[in-house]
Amino acid sequence: MSPGGLGVSARLPRLLSLVPYLLAHPGVRVAEAAADFGVAEKQLWRDLELLWMCGLPGYGPGDLVDLSFTEDTVTVTEDAGMRRPLRLTTAEATALLVALRALTEVPGMVDTDVVMRAVLKIETAVGAPDGPTGVAVGLAAREEETSTAIRAAIGRGRALHIRYYTASRDVVSERTVDPMRLLLMEGRGYLEAWCRSAEDVRLFRLDRIDDVEELDEKAAPPPSARRSDLSAGLFRPSPEQREAVLRLEPEARWVAEYYPVDEVVELEEGAARIRMRFTDDAWLVRLVLGMGGHAQILEPASLRAEIARRAEEALRALT
Repeated sequence: MSPGGLGVSARLPRLLSLVPYLLAHPGVRVAEAAADFGVAEKQLWRDLELLWMCGLPGYGPGDLVDLSFTEDTVTVTEDAGMRRPLRLTTAEATALLVALRALTEVPGMVDTDVVMRAVLKIETAVGAPDGPTGVAVGLAAREEETSTAIRAAIGRGRALHIRYYTASRDVVSERTVDPMRLLLMEGRGYLEAWCRSAEDVRLFRLDRIDDVEELDEKAAPPPSARRSDLSAGLFRPSPEQREAVLRLEPEARWVAEYYPVDEVVELEEGAARIRMRFTDDAWLVRLVLGMGGHAQILEPASLRAEIARRAEEALRALT
């Protein structure tokens, strides 16, 4: 972040968070708000002035963010619909919790009590593990166990037996692998290892490893095994992949977090339109049908027609 909190990457999230914060703290002193956001008071005044200028073309009532200033305090009088604070996605919360817990295992690296308090706050914000918003906590706990077991095996130089779910083919396989390293890329944890079945280096997403067992034998990747070059990102289109466009209702938004997607466009009332790659028509049809009307294929037209045909068959079977 640049001095004074002026960097775009720092300022935009702060601006998006300011209105919900001010709504929750009416009449707050500017100095107190600046301290809460970790910026200078002068910088916060600049942020408030910018917010005051925000609105839609036409600038009619309700289109602008309106603020009321009294000496050194500020109150929101018109929020222009910006009431909800920024929330972590499931993937973001999971990655953050796994990384924080990993830090606590490094002696002398961090204040463990401070990190654990941060973990507790994130878990509280996400929700109880048994509640609908607590998915990230459950995923994080499972990933933590998996990553801990893998780190131990890497430290002892041992091979692993894993049960792994391959989402693109919708299959679960048993594999013996020689672990090479753990990665945190694009908000996800991965194991990079030599897969003895594929006879090649593979990346395994931690949240898709259903079971992991350390073996007695030594890990022995062949001399030809090389770490993946991830400088251009994790996923690169391959010739056999096709593109699909899906509309997801709020109940199906997890698809955009669980599967790699190239684009996410926010729609009305929490829905989204995503662009994703796939290799197997039957897999994509099963995925959409399994969401019970909460997702639909927009493109390609052939698969959209296939979904309609399957739905009609199901209705005829019920009559």
